[in-house]
Amino acid sequence: MKTNELISYINEGNLGDKLLDIYMDKSKIPYQKERYIQAVKSFVDLYGEAEVNIISAPGRTEVGGNHTDHQHGQVLAASINDDAIAVVSKNDSRVVNIKSEGYDMITFSLDDIEKKDEEEGTTLALIKGVLKGCQDRGFNIGSFNAYITSDVLGGSGLSSSAAFETVIGNIISGLYNDMKIDAVTIAIIGQFAENKYFGKPCGLMDQMACSVGSLCHIDFKDPSDPVIERIELDMDAVGYSLCITDTKGSHADLTPDYAAVPSEMKSVAAHFGKEVLIEVPEEEVVAAIPELREKLGDRAVLRALHFYEENHRVVNEATALKSNDFSTFLKNVKASGDSSFKFLQNVYTNRDIEHQNVSIALCISENVLEEDGGVSRVHGGGFAGTIQAFVKNEKVKEYKNALDAVFGEGACAVLKIRKYGGILVI
Repeated sequence: MKTNELISYINEGNLGDKLLDIYMDKSKIPYQKERYIQAVKSFVDLYGEAEVNIISAPGRTEVGGNHTDHQHGQVLAASINDDAIAVVSKNDSRVVNIKSEGYDMITFSLDDIEKKDEEEGTTLALIKGVLKGCQDRGFNIGSFNAYITSDVLGGSGLSSSAAFETVIGNIISGLYNDMKIDAVTIAIIGQFAENKYFGKPCGLMDQMACSVGSLCHIDFKDPSDPVIERIELDMDAVGYSLCITDTKGSHADLTPDYAAVPSEMKSVAAHFGKEVLIEVPEEEVVAAIPELREKLGDRAVLRALHFYEENHRVVNEATALKSNDFSTFLKNVKASGDSSFKFLQNVYTNRDIEHQNVSIALCISENVLEEDGGVSRVHGGGFAGTIQAFVKNEKVKEYKNALDAVFGEGACAVLKIRKYGGILVI
């Protein structure tokens, strides 16, 4: 649709039903309507009138499986109703132009998408990595103009980078492949971009949850062909809300902390001649604890033991949800948080014990929720960023006020689980 026609189309309310279907919250539709219109206007300011598409990709929340994916374990993850959207059009210049709100324009040639070490850690690297990943898998790639705006906060544990990768993958799918690149493939390409081009040794959970959508139980035993099971969860029906609190901790210089988790787990697997822990039976690790402690240190052992028990918890959580046993599900969520703090040890970095934002947030959460059946846990990679809580609906206001009082107004967000991953909106 032409940009001028699209603005009129949205203004006249024609996109309202689709926006409600995507964002699942009537109170947010006026905001989303204005957000979409402003995104189209920003595109026009940059590139002029054009025939455009709008792509959406959600953030994600990890519900279960803290640091299990990179060991080819199991996770329970959900897409959320915060997203990144892109207004995009083809161009015939062989030059890609991407402007993200609040950032400088990124411009490069399709003839220059090979990995460059000096670009590691940049958004440019992520974009090139997605294009190269698509090309290497036999898909068509081409040049385009895009304006992107995102509600998924960077560094919040909601996977803004995975949402961005999913947006780029769906742009290529929509503009040049008739939307025929499936969601799982887009996720795998996103992980390739983050691992090989950006230089972050992440697993596949973030990309999978953002790309596939809904609440997903994912088994990564064979990461090239993950087993995905969608699970329905009506939060209103069980009387709980999903709250994510941004504790405003700095992610600066935390890459070594994140990288140490998979590295130490893999060092335990390597002791048995394997690459990842899923290939080593738990009982063999338990039997070898004395030798492992001496060879690798206690933290590597604790993190390996966390992996096995966390893997079991994911199965228990999925089973409980499918059986409508929400109380058992919550018990496992709490156990996941306890294990992450005590054994995985990813709630704060021991290189900076003066700053423990996540620990403070968990302490406050426990004080507010402990008598009412709510639970909280560290969210995502950890060390800084966010916590997750399942809070009884009647307790949400009190809980949000308590967290906002410490971390700032709006730090605690009340979210919904979105049923779509990366999609072509229009």
